[in-house]
Amino acid sequence: MGKDRSPKKPAETRRPAPGAIANRRSRSALVVGAGAIALGLLAYFLLVRPGRVRIGPPGGTVDNVLLITLDTTRADHLGCYGYDLASTPNLDGLAREGVRFARAYCPAPLTLPSHSTIMTGLYPATHGVHNNGHDLASKWRTLAEILKGHGFATAAFVSSFSVDSRFGIGRGFDVYDDTFQPQAPLKGANAERRAEETFARFSRWLDKGGQDRFFAWVHYYDPHLPYDPPSPYREGSPGLPYDGEIAYMDHYVGAVMEALEAKGLLDKTLVVIAGDHGEGLGDKVETGHGIFLYEETLRVPLIFHNARSFPRPRVVEGAVRLVDVAPTILETLGLKAERSGMEGQSLIPWIRKKTATDLDSLIETFYPRENFGWSELVGLVSGPWKYIQAPRPELYDLKNDPGEKTNLSASSSARAGELRKMLEQELLRLSSQQGPQGGTGAARIDDQERLRSLGYVNFAPAKPGSAAPDPKDKIGLLKLIQQAQAFELEEKYADAERVYREIVSDIPDSPESYVNLALVQARQNKFDQALETLGRGIARIPDSEVLLVRLGHTYLVSGKPREALEAMEKVLALNPQSVDALTVSAGILDATGRKAEARSYYERALAIEPESRHLRMSYAGNLGSTGALKEAIAVYEKLIADFPEEQAFYQFAGIAYSYLGEFDRAISLLDQALAIRPTAVGYFNLAVAYEKDGDLRQAIKYFRLYLENSQGEIELNVRKAKAELENLEKKLKTSPS
Repeated sequence: MGKDRSPKKPAETRRPAPGAIANRRSRSALVVGAGAIALGLLAYFLLVRPGRVRIGPPGGTVDNVLLITLDTTRADHLGCYGYDLASTPNLDGLAREGVRFARAYCPAPLTLPSHSTIMTGLYPATHGVHNNGHDLASKWRTLAEILKGHGFATAAFVSSFSVDSRFGIGRGFDVYDDTFQPQAPLKGANAERRAEETFARFSRWLDKGGQDRFFAWVHYYDPHLPYDPPSPYREGSPGLPYDGEIAYMDHYVGAVMEALEAKGLLDKTLVVIAGDHGEGLGDKVETGHGIFLYEETLRVPLIFHNARSFPRPRVVEGAVRLVDVAPTILETLGLKAERSGMEGQSLIPWIRKKTATDLDSLIETFYPRENFGWSELVGLVSGPWKYIQAPRPELYDLKNDPGEKTNLSASSSARAGELRKMLEQELLRLSSQQGPQGGTGAARIDDQERLRSLGYVNFAPAKPGSAAPDPKDKIGLLKLIQQAQAFELEEKYADAERVYREIVSDIPDSPESYVNLALVQARQNKFDQALETLGRGIARIPDSEVLLVRLGHTYLVSGKPREALEAMEKVLALNPQSVDALTVSAGILDATGRKAEARSYYERALAIEPESRHLRMSYAGNLGSTGALKEAIAVYEKLIADFPEEQAFYQFAGIAYSYLGEFDRAISLLDQALAIRPTAVGYFNLAVAYEKDGDLRQAIKYFRLYLENSQGEIELNVRKAKAELENLEKKLKTSPS
């Protein structure tokens, strides 16, 4: 539910190897050093496009589509939705000039389920992504796949791990930029980047590919806990950091519009702005999102903007849904037939004022069950009514009680029963491909069991011992969880540990409880206690992937690689696609000399995370260590192209060329590394390359520079450099001029 923007102090630091060719006569010296570096980094960071097609949409020609999603953004905290304290001029301007939907609902108050719905036009009940970390099955076509098939260049620039490509959300994109914290060996669940960086990557892509017909997705994540807006947005919203984050994000919405306008693309581009879910902000105890289905976390901004397609600005008052976004985009592009199979509706009739009816919204959250062992919630918004199926059902009259203060499920039981039946039948309709639809008697029991099998447990009578508590009955514990998270974000780890211990005793079957406790213990260097905590969790929940992954991480950072490898092998038995387990296992195998095994793990991990800088660097080191120097060089040169500011890649590529005897290329690369950042090891490596090439004067020059800058270097290397320098100076004196 939270995130951490601050780099954590490592529990253990390891001095990097002094240089890949410090011992120039031993290729294996490079390899062992690279393996040690890779393993140390792991420990440190664990804490052919088709032809263009012209399509004439209703209302004018649109060449491009730009989808901007605003993570964790409440509609009622934007100026265009009536919030007086907002500083959102760019979003307000788009709403003023375009089509603003006054009442738009997300399908779930969670990032990945909502984005999966935006991209497929399907509800979570169909696409199966009920929580963050789930996978979007390949059988569901995404908007990117459809548009790519019609000649669009497709690119996405996302800002958090929640929508990482590994979850299937990136299918259909030619470019899917989800490189967060690129220096880290692993992407943590809280990995993210600010809007500034995401915009910069989009802008660079637009400069290169903006002349093609495109579908681009820009995802901003900033208004997410903990709220930490940069200046001047912090000062612009004193005491309201959530609003400051939205103001900061709004600035980069404006930057995207300016980039389009500068290239003459704004009039040709359909711009869609959509929030994925809202934020509780403590209005009903919940400070974040995911637990409840109240308006604060379900109502999101939705704006369509294009002067050609929608020349008349307007506000649509009828209730609509994020499931309608993809069908509306497709109809605007003239691709109405591609909507087949989608569960959302095109909103063009609402935009043209041919209808003003409210669309029923199916809503759900599985977060309480999967993260805390509480009951899932599922509901229906129909006209002014909201019904929530829970162990204690809820019914609200949103027209007369917009704050959802009065639960009418008992006093209006007939209305509640009607909506419950509507909800049940809608869920059965969405799951109809799994069996016959319901009826009465025995058939109805089958219907209820079908819903139970899909995770909607509350529609069937609870089996003995299987009843999960209503989240409403866990308010006290929710407050405790939020308090622990706040302590952790403030780096008050001892306080967080105390509260997390209470939580573990209250929720002993929640893997997250043990993981949170173990993390704050590890951050206090209490590794034995962290391992004991995780052991207790695994004893109770032996097949928990999240617990086993954390166990492997904790063994690694506490200096127990053999045990870490054993834990990660158990993870891979449960999930062969676990990038964390593959990466950690590869690093351990590499560092212990099991090179061939390590390489297979690197390759498996890279098939899932091909953009990972750490994996690519480690893989190249592995290749070089076994003599596959040309293959290693190919990887290093691609890394240089992707990260031209990283001097280490020039170093490693130069070393590999030196071993191949291609000294001109080696010297050029090693010289570029020094130009980026002079280092002692850089001088040493360049001296060795010049010596191999027979240029004794240059070799002497760089050995001297190494010795002049050798503070902190390993004494053995310093002695070797001094001896080599003396030897070269003697050779130079005795050699013919």
